[in-house]
Amino acid sequence: MTTIANNLQQVLGRMAQACQAAGRGPDTVQLLAVSKTFGADAVADAVAAGQRDFGENYIQEGVDKITALRAAMPGVELQWHCIGPIQSNKTRLVAEHFDWVHTVDRLKIAERLSAQRPEHLAPLQLCVQVNIDGGPTKSGVAPADTLELVRAVAKLPRLVVRGLMSIPDHAPDFEPQLAIHTSARRLFDQILALKEPSLEQFDTLSLGMTADLEAAIAAGSTMVRVGTGIFGGRN
Repeated sequence: MTTIANNLQQVLGRMAQACQAAGRGPDTVQLLAVSKTFGADAVADAVAAGQRDFGENYIQEGVDKITALRAAMPGVELQWHCIGPIQSNKTRLVAEHFDWVHTVDRLKIAERLSAQRPEHLAPLQLCVQVNIDGGPTKSGVAPADTLELVRAVAKLPRLVVRGLMSIPDHAPDFEPQLAIHTSARRLFDQILALKEPSLEQFDTLSLGMTADLEAAIAAGSTMVRVGTGIFGGRN
């Protein structure tokens, strides 16, 4: 078994244990393998071990891998998630190549993604990024402004608002990790409870990474984004 395959099994084991501790089924949380800075060969190893969903922080790097792996693995369906910041001059690349985007935090970016999503592709699945802990240098819409943005994005064609995503500042221990992730879960639940017709597919809470996936799952995350736990440390 390759190192990546072994790491993948360990992460899936952690997720299963966290789900059991939270009284959740293991199928209620999806694993997103974050492959930034690792090449297409590393992704191919993860694919061989059964992984199908991948997150990329750097858009051009992600597009290069998407293109290479589609050529190398015809017929293998992978889901590609943009989980990094999006500048206006990169929206077309995201719209044309990715299946999901997690980092929409202003309407202008969503409008560009909507206009640039090719008609022959399925609608782009989208999470609104929330600055849940208010970090002054962090991306994300303020919690108080989240519902307004979600509603505005949901009106755009070629996009489907699926949920919320956050990247809180690192906390060293389980309890503070849980507290901040629970804040995101509470906001998610508030929007879900409105049962608005334009948000009928609002079902995704993208929370948690290698260091805090247990706390994220305890709080209610439906998708964890794990990089170093699968691919190893980055230079």
